[in-house]
Amino acid sequence: MTGISLSSLPPSSPPHADAPHHWVERLLLAGPGGEECLHFGTPVDRDALRALVGEQVERLAAAGLVPGGTAALRLPPSLGFVAALLACWQLRAQVALLDHRLTDHEVDLAVGRLAPQVLVGSEHRTSAALRGFSEVDPVAVRLPGGRPAATGHVLVQLSSGSTGPAKVIARTAGDLVRELTCYRKLVDFPGEGDRVVLLSSVVHVLGLVGGLLNSLHARAPLTVPARMTAAGILAAVAAERERPTTVIGVPFHAELLAGAASPPPLPRLRRMVVAGELVRPGLPAAFTAAYGVPLGTMYGMTELGVIATDLTGRLHPAKQPVDGMDLRLVDGELQIGTAASPYPGLDDPTRWSDGWLHTRDAAVLEPATGLVTVLGRRDSQVSIGGLKVDLTEVEQTLAALPEVREAVVVFDEGAIEAYLAAEDGADHTLVQERLVRELAAYKRPRRLAFLPQLPRTATGKLLRDPAVLRAAAR
Repeated sequence: MTGISLSSLPPSSPPHADAPHHWVERLLLAGPGGEECLHFGTPVDRDALRALVGEQVERLAAAGLVPGGTAALRLPPSLGFVAALLACWQLRAQVALLDHRLTDHEVDLAVGRLAPQVLVGSEHRTSAALRGFSEVDPVAVRLPGGRPAATGHVLVQLSSGSTGPAKVIARTAGDLVRELTCYRKLVDFPGEGDRVVLLSSVVHVLGLVGGLLNSLHARAPLTVPARMTAAGILAAVAAERERPTTVIGVPFHAELLAGAASPPPLPRLRRMVVAGELVRPGLPAAFTAAYGVPLGTMYGMTELGVIATDLTGRLHPAKQPVDGMDLRLVDGELQIGTAASPYPGLDDPTRWSDGWLHTRDAAVLEPATGLVTVLGRRDSQVSIGGLKVDLTEVEQTLAALPEVREAVVVFDEGAIEAYLAAEDGADHTLVQERLVRELAAYKRPRRLAFLPQLPRTATGKLLRDPAVLRAAAR
């Protein structure tokens, strides 16, 4: 989407036009005043949250934000983030979410692309990399050259960029309400009377909709741990004595917890749910062995939200599509029916055409059951000497080895390269010997590089840029 500005698009219906009237108040803020809804170090009840949102409405309006206006949020996970986001929506504005870990240069580029009228940030930047949340006072600044919304979307997000440049993706209020309805139909997803411990980033779809918005809508109090370490996460889970607790994160978090030494008793832990990338073979069993509860998995996209789930862990690696999802396979690619393109201003038939979103994921659909198994990115298939090799297969084979914690396999300069994080004291020669037994010669990586840790995006996804991986190996 280089060179495309949302403000340059032809006008459409105003933001929030396709949502129920006062949807924020009715679906996200309603409830008994003294009921706990959030926990950022201390509990926050709904009366307190409504008061904070009202205060942010006044500040944003004073900065010039009006219905149909545009704002960008650059805030860390915090009560201030929640209040500012809901206040923007109460003002019926369009909101773009920027990860607080972006550099000033990256933020400038994003602002140039999105042209928001107001930028909401904080006076002090957070410095602790493993901090789960911060205490911030949002500051709204009017930006010169910002323009009102040119589309009817209420939410604009940037993709994680784990497989290439970030995409601009937009969703309407109706899209968000439909996704919340999907979550309410999932019997094993947190609902009223449950509790959520959220590890995923709130600027991306799982943490935002599956975590924050669903918790507010379902009246399942949400806790963000003070520290995103294994000990910090487990302490947040153990703090609950009454309500069944679900942990929501990405596979990296499940790996972290599965490897924790001597975890405390967690009688209220119900399950963990992860999404964002493929789960390595053996991780669900390892997690269940450590905690006695299932590791549920979900498949989703920023463009659509949740698509398919296996919350009980009994279907893995298959998943059940959520109600209303229309899935098909075309030449091995999974495509999903959606009436409009989620890419404002992008006319690319390889991403969306004729009512179908092209996921670029390879998958298997079972006609008898409707279950879907996502195999990995279609661009992971390469040719070696005229023979087809699926890099996802090679990566999963490596990740399943007992000596390997995680693996990334890439194709660069005509050869397969593998980057591995091995267990402490692992015999690297043994890894090579096992590969000889388990992979045909043409599938084996030309190079195995062992790193203490593999590079990740800000949201915990493994990076797959060969140049970045090669630099890390050096």
